[in-house]
Amino acid sequence: MQLVLEDGSIIEGKSFGANKATSGELIFNTGMVGYPETLTDPSYYGQVLVFTYPLIGNYGVPASQIQDQMEVFFESSKIHLKAIIVTKVTERYSHWNAYESLDKWLKKHDVVGIEIEDTRSLTKKLSSRGTQKCKLLPSNEDIPFYDLAKENAVAKVSCQDVIAYGNGAKRIVLIDLGCKNNIIRSFLKRDVSVVRVPWNYDFTKEKYDGLFLSNGPGNPVLVTETIQYLKEAYTHDKPIFGICMGHQLMALAAGAKAYKLKFGHHSQNQPCIQVGTKKNYITSQNHNYAIDDTSIPMVWRPWFFNANDGSNEGIQHANKPFSSVQFHPEASPGPVDANFLFDHFVKQL
Repeated sequence: MQLVLEDGSIIEGKSFGANKATSGELIFNTGMVGYPETLTDPSYYGQVLVFTYPLIGNYGVPASQIQDQMEVFFESSKIHLKAIIVTKVTERYSHWNAYESLDKWLKKHDVVGIEIEDTRSLTKKLSSRGTQKCKLLPSNEDIPFYDLAKENAVAKVSCQDVIAYGNGAKRIVLIDLGCKNNIIRSFLKRDVSVVRVPWNYDFTKEKYDGLFLSNGPGNPVLVTETIQYLKEAYTHDKPIFGICMGHQLMALAAGAKAYKLKFGHHSQNQPCIQVGTKKNYITSQNHNYAIDDTSIPMVWRPWFFNANDGSNEGIQHANKPFSSVQFHPEASPGPVDANFLFDHFVKQL
């Protein structure tokens, strides 16, 4: 199998998983663990992921198990990546809850995998030249490059119907932009009822104690319907909290601007500093876009920033209980340093 990059580079590799042609946005992830959660994270829709850690597949993949209308060990019910790239896929896995190999799991979900000799040089190319389109081609096949930036990817991964979880005293409406299961679990653990609605659902007509916007994939500028409903929600005073894509849409609805990062943040070790403090939190992240700090309206304030590149990682309204963060406080995979932000939001309800 060949990996063909937008810049014309061609890398030969060995196929595993589904053996078919596919194309996506090429990114890299520096996480050492958590590949089952990563592959089922809807934020990765349309992307081809290079794992920089060499031991991928070494603890296998757990079996599907449903509890509270959600997968127990995965962040959604399917793999959302177009393909994965590894140095060597491990067939002889070992773990107490392993059910099948990574190769078999990818085949089941019709997702492509490729082994290449040097993921390090590919990662260095992406970090120096930036994210680019790519395609993976079996012998004598070709397809066009897929452009994730031009598609409303949120519409591809959001739920289609309203789904209710829990029976807690407080009730939040969760706008599903590509929601990870651990977000819902985090609220259920805090005795909060969750009403999960599609990305283009008119939530302004719902009764709720708080509004939550989930993570999600792609270009935030294209998610116009959610932004319009958010502007209406801003005229009221009920608490609103967003993460990842939810953060970006909250900022856009407030009048800020988004831009595409050179190679994005895709890892479980991104350091974020709370503005006005020396507190540094290690966070899990997956996004290619960020909010321009200089475009944030005066009534909003930067809340966190990335210690590596200085990009915005959160905003807060000066007068109303509205706030958002670019990173993933629910983790899964990754550290739970920022898990307290769920408590912060729940206390506002």
